[in-house]
Amino acid sequence: MDADDQNAAAGITGAGSGRPPATMRAVVLDAPGPPSALAIRELPVPVPPAGWVLIRVRAFGLNRLELYLRLGLSQGVTFPRVPGIEATGVVEQCPGGEFRAGQQVAALMGGMGRVFDGGYADYTCVPAAQVIPFRSDLDWATLGAVHGVVCFSGMLSNQWIVRDFYPLDYLPTGVRLTAYKGDAADLPPRILQDFLDAVAAGTAAVPIGQVHRFDQIVEAHTDTEQNRASGKLVVTT
Repeated sequence: MDADDQNAAAGITGAGSGRPPATMRAVVLDAPGPPSALAIRELPVPVPPAGWVLIRVRAFGLNRLELYLRLGLSQGVTFPRVPGIEATGVVEQCPGGEFRAGQQVAALMGGMGRVFDGGYADYTCVPAAQVIPFRSDLDWATLGAVHGVVCFSGMLSNQWIVRDFYPLDYLPTGVRLTAYKGDAADLPPRILQDFLDAVAAGTAAVPIGQVHRFDQIVEAHTDTEQNRASGKLVVTT
């Protein structure tokens, strides 16, 4: 099943047509708070200026950074805000011509979900430089759970900066510690495509913990905060 067939099977109208609806569902956080502070509302679909891309979101993964945003621990955030530092879907509009309508893409980081509204919505509008094209027949839940395996100390500490952290005392001999900021420029399209092809071929696996519906965003954030899943938490739209 190709991307267009996936859209038809899911009942998506206007995906990649250049004619998005006037309004969309979006998860809005008015201020830091518990999971119940995440409210689903109807918002206008954003209009992309030149150099930006409007994406019809099909799935997005949950991340600790979004938990920190909700808890009020993130820096440089203004409210109200639509969270979400990543999303996968199809191009709806691209006035600059960097991508074609209907093209499968992933978007991530670069202020997404913090400086401007992110992927917790039916549509998200992001700079073209943060968009990575790919081609895959994998289901959208799997695609929403992909961008690599990362070990990053402190991301489970509910602190932006870990005080008194001394890796030599905490890491066993021979264990590597790495950090990855995860900007789109750090993930060339060829690398993403090679990994997706490997998943499709069965030579690589994507560890999905749970898949939630869009209207289960409060439950999904609760699972994230309480560490209930051992794999990636994904929300499909």
